[in-house]
Amino acid sequence: MKVFKNIFWVLYRIWFYVLVALPILILFPILIISILKESWYPYFFKLARIWARFILIGMGFNVKIEKQQALEKNKSYMFIANHTSMADIMLMLVSVKNPFVFVGKKELAKIPLFGFFYKRTCILVDRSSPKSRQAVFLMAQRRLKSGLSICIFPEGGVPEEHVLLDDFKDGAFRLAINHQIPIVPLTFKDNKKRFSYTFFSGGPGLMRVKFHEFLETKNLKIDSTKDLNNIAHEIIFNELKRDKK
Repeated sequence: MKVFKNIFWVLYRIWFYVLVALPILILFPILIISILKESWYPYFFKLARIWARFILIGMGFNVKIEKQQALEKNKSYMFIANHTSMADIMLMLVSVKNPFVFVGKKELAKIPLFGFFYKRTCILVDRSSPKSRQAVFLMAQRRLKSGLSICIFPEGGVPEEHVLLDDFKDGAFRLAINHQIPIVPLTFKDNKKRFSYTFFSGGPGLMRVKFHEFLETKNLKIDSTKDLNNIAHEIIFNELKRDKK
């Protein structure tokens, strides 16, 4: 029985990469056109949402979204969520309709095909370089001024399998305070179970997303960064803890 399970998991992982690549190949000319100008990013974002939904459906993931507060159109937000899976990017794209830009690790730009568009549409950060982290603030400022939102996974990477929620880095909260935009915490409840970074694991099923009440940053000063960080961490951690019981 274990041999059959392992065969399934190998084929399931291969199928994921097929689903990632196939829409990019089919839509390649349109995708290229959509990234020629930064002002055309919202069109690219719509295509990215179709790509993400295609992958989640193809993997057998049924998405259920719970919202405590509605997003406003044409308003910028800082979206944050726990990070446990390669499917987190797709789930975020499917969950949020407001066009946003990911701030992510520069290493993902090395992934064939996906990386080509990733490095041209996302804000890349080298977490080992203070200069790179400073550049992120300038790039994010430009995107926010154009009416877009920002998405950051504040754990700064994927924690070890046994860790429920790692400590948050301050970058997302500092950016939100600097630009006086609301923070929208999201909890991804099932991604670790459905498609974690552990190779021989996962499978089709429910992927639940919870939008928590927004954290306002209006009139907050930069010295409130750590407090805001702790509040956001507690919200997501408590939701994961309740769901685990």
